[in-house]
Amino acid sequence: MQELIDGCKQQLGGDLDTPALNKVFAHPLPFNVIPHIDSFQPNGYTKEEMKVTWETQKIFNDANIAVSCTAVRVPTLRAHSEAITIETSEQISPEKAIAILSTQPGIDIVDSVGDCLYPMPLTATKKENVEVGRFRQSLVFGEHGIDLFVVGDQILRGAALNAVLIAECVLLKTVKQSGDVPAS
Repeated sequence: MQELIDGCKQQLGGDLDTPALNKVFAHPLPFNVIPHIDSFQPNGYTKEEMKVTWETQKIFNDANIAVSCTAVRVPTLRAHSEAITIETSEQISPEKAIAILSTQPGIDIVDSVGDCLYPMPLTATKKENVEVGRFRQSLVFGEHGIDLFVVGDQILRGAALNAVLIAECVLLKTVKQSGDVPAS
C-alpha cells in the first residue's frame, strides 16, 4: 500500500513521463495494471491464480471442478475485485441469482447499471460486507449461467473465499430449488 501511495505522490507531484519508483513490485503501480501476482508456476499460471483453483476445489471437495482465472494487480489500497462466471445445472436468471444472494449474510447487492451503481473498490473499502453486482446472463452458458462482479475489502474479507462462497450459495440454492439435493 505504501508503494502505491508514494508512487502516486511522485507521479502527481511531478513529471508524468517518469515512471514511479518500484521496489516491492516488478513494475510501477500508479496508473498501471499488472497481470502477475505471486510467482509463475510451471503451467504458466501464477501461484495466486492456482490458489483460486485449489481453494475452490477444496471448498467443494471436488478436484474435478474446472476453474481458470487470470489474476491482475489493479492498484487499489484495500479491495480485491473478481469477475465471476458461474455455470449451473438448472436454469438461472440474473433476477433469481439476485434474489438468492440478497438473503445471504455478508453480501450487499449493488446492481443498478442505469444509476451507475455497481461494486467498486472505492465503495467496498472498509466495509465488512462484499459488494456483488453487474449480474447478467452468461453469453457462454446461456440460461445455465450468470456473470457477475464482486468487490471486497481484502483486509476485512478475502476475495477468493468470498467468490467461492457466492458460487457455492448460488449452486446450492439452485440444486435445492430443483429438489435434487445430493447427499452430504
